[in-house]
Amino acid sequence: MIYPQNSSHKLGFDDIRNAIKDLCMSEMGRGMVDKIQPMTNFEQIDKFLRQSNEFKNIIQNDQPLPIQSFYDIKKLADKAKLEGAFLNEEELFQIYLTLQTAFAVIKYFEDRNGIYPNLEALFEHLPIEKSIVRHIEAVLDAKGKMKPNASRLLAELTGAIAKAEQEVLRKIDQIYKHAQGNNWVADGSLTVRDGRVCIPILAENKRKIKGFVHDESASGQTVYLEPEEVFNLNNKIRDLEFERRREVIRILTELTNQLRPYVPILYSYHSFLTKVDFVRAKSLFAIDLGATMPKLLKDTQIKLRNAKHPLLLMASRENGKAVVPLNIRLDAGVRIVLVSGPNAGGKSVAMKTVGLMQMMIQAGLLIPADEESEVGIFKQIFADIGDDQSIESDLSTYSAHLSKMKYFTEHANGRTLILIDEFGTGTDPLFGGPIAEAVLEQLNHKKAFGIITTHYSNLKVFANNTEGLENASMIFDNVHLQPLYMLEMGKPGSSYAFEIAQKIGLAKHLIDLARTKISAQQQKVDSLLVDLERDKKDVLENKIALEKQKRKYEQLLAENQKQKAYYEENKRNLLREAKSEAQQIIKSANKLVENTIAEIKNSKADKSKTQELRAGLDKAFKANENKPIKPNKPVEKAESIEVGDWVKLADSENFVQVLEVAKDNLIVAFGELRSVVKRNKVSKVSNKQVPKAVKHFGTSSYTESAANFSAEIDVRGKRGEEAVAEIERYLDRAVMFGFPSFKIIHGKGDGILRKLIRNYLKNYPQVVKMEDEHVDRGGDGITYVYLS
Repeated sequence: MIYPQNSSHKLGFDDIRNAIKDLCMSEMGRGMVDKIQPMTNFEQIDKFLRQSNEFKNIIQNDQPLPIQSFYDIKKLADKAKLEGAFLNEEELFQIYLTLQTAFAVIKYFEDRNGIYPNLEALFEHLPIEKSIVRHIEAVLDAKGKMKPNASRLLAELTGAIAKAEQEVLRKIDQIYKHAQGNNWVADGSLTVRDGRVCIPILAENKRKIKGFVHDESASGQTVYLEPEEVFNLNNKIRDLEFERRREVIRILTELTNQLRPYVPILYSYHSFLTKVDFVRAKSLFAIDLGATMPKLLKDTQIKLRNAKHPLLLMASRENGKAVVPLNIRLDAGVRIVLVSGPNAGGKSVAMKTVGLMQMMIQAGLLIPADEESEVGIFKQIFADIGDDQSIESDLSTYSAHLSKMKYFTEHANGRTLILIDEFGTGTDPLFGGPIAEAVLEQLNHKKAFGIITTHYSNLKVFANNTEGLENASMIFDNVHLQPLYMLEMGKPGSSYAFEIAQKIGLAKHLIDLARTKISAQQQKVDSLLVDLERDKKDVLENKIALEKQKRKYEQLLAENQKQKAYYEENKRNLLREAKSEAQQIIKSANKLVENTIAEIKNSKADKSKTQELRAGLDKAFKANENKPIKPNKPVEKAESIEVGDWVKLADSENFVQVLEVAKDNLIVAFGELRSVVKRNKVSKVSNKQVPKAVKHFGTSSYTESAANFSAEIDVRGKRGEEAVAEIERYLDRAVMFGFPSFKIIHGKGDGILRKLIRNYLKNYPQVVKMEDEHVDRGGDGITYVYLS
């Protein structure tokens, strides 16, 4: 599928593999990364991509996957499979730890059933075989060592060895003290020689104690002697240890025999954890690159939006240079893009970006491009990059290029992606250009897809006049004479040879001489390209400016429409209310008139009664008259009141001190009492007017505590009731001081304290919202509390 084989290295795919390997936890995962290759099966590629995307979601948004430690249990299962073989304590403990990790991971996904379907497929139909763990736990302790009571005989032997060792220590200590009392002992204490506890004896006294000399000092003045009684006891201990070792081997052999039937499922657990490590490493790499999952298509087409070369992204962290994104499309209408432009302008990077992105997608790796990107599947990827001259094969640079062109034209088809760098170079341009054009025509005839970089003018003309091909160029700032590394579709680019030569300081007379040596037609074409580039740049700048103006106009229009709608709705509401009020007034007036007429009739038009009723009617009408709005009297400027000032309450004549000023409200304090009063309900007084007793009973301590109040409380390590009580006191002060929010550091643990605190705070109407801290700054170990 990949031709030639070194293309993956030249495109940078090997570097991608190495970066992912560094993120693996196990050697098995790294081995799996080594086998990553582009695939052609749609379902398989889609599954791999979705697995990586789901694992990426776990890392970024869910609880961490419980992967503690796991080992290569396949090798251990291979060993256990052999009749008569046994696994030692360390190997059995490695199986135990690995199974604990496997069971925890399976349980993690079972608790989230249906959320990560593609990752759940990794352990589909894989049972949690607890009996393996129980067999091992019956023999090994929590540290992976053989339990002293793993069998009755082992317990007896362990006890006998301990008793004998105590007897040895008691006996040798007794002999040592006796020798010390007789001054037979040299300087130093008891020591070990050849695994035996010995007494350092002066050489002239060595025959005064029966025993065996195991060593002597360099000077020969001290011998290291094991007393005869101790020697016999040590021999007994050694025999017991041999028996114990035989019993340990018997137990391990029996345990291995018990595990032998489970060898196939051990292979399954090994495969499962290896795949988890593999997918995890791919997802971590994707997060590191900011990679996403594009839309995968079954047909052959490419649409990359804001794609960035992965290796350049990795390098940008070191050199601090921004990576310019690439936007490109290959489909049935434009299958081959011919990229031209100046040297060092980014042509090769654009071509390699497309090639590397395609290899990554078909290998099941997420790519650093927008999610709106679309990528199809190619059966073949051909690449001609760099110099492949070969002394052994007697191939020059150009011959190597031609041999590849031969293979390309013979094997290319509609599902082939071809990548060619500097097409046609390596020989006389007079002949290299036509050959390259012929090859390009053949590739186009075979409906192949590709990205090709070139400087040849005849290829630019051919692409401009041929269906299925399109020119593209790397934008160059011809004012500052520097590349912008942006790909522009639809037109060829100039090589800017003379401009670049001028920038690097080549003598002007040499540049002028060179200009006279190129054909007038070529000079005209190159100048035209430069002019087109300049005009295109001006058009682009004008377009950007127009777009900004358009967005500003649309924003203003939207705001105007919104205001208009608001005023129209307000007008309708006011009219509706006015009509309703007018109807009510009319009804009341009609009723009043009717009642007045009725009463006049009842009084038989009594003059005094009629005058009284008429006066009442006039009074009712005047009550509904529109009174002219009197102009507001100028408000006298209120006396300035600041924090710390003393004021007198208008309704109680009490003196209080101002703690905070908020528009027309003042927060004041009298001793430990706090209150909010309107500014117009107090009058400022001088310090002299305030009685000393009131000042002494004042709020200096409160003001000081308000200044030192911290919007953070730490209750880690406290009991639930103690923590809640402290938070209650803290919340009262936070509300009193007017803090909009604060955070509670309670730690993660089992989440019990976090739940208790949040349930308690829900009872406070002042608490508007609670949320976790950002995952990088403590996550659910810290609760943010927002107050109204």
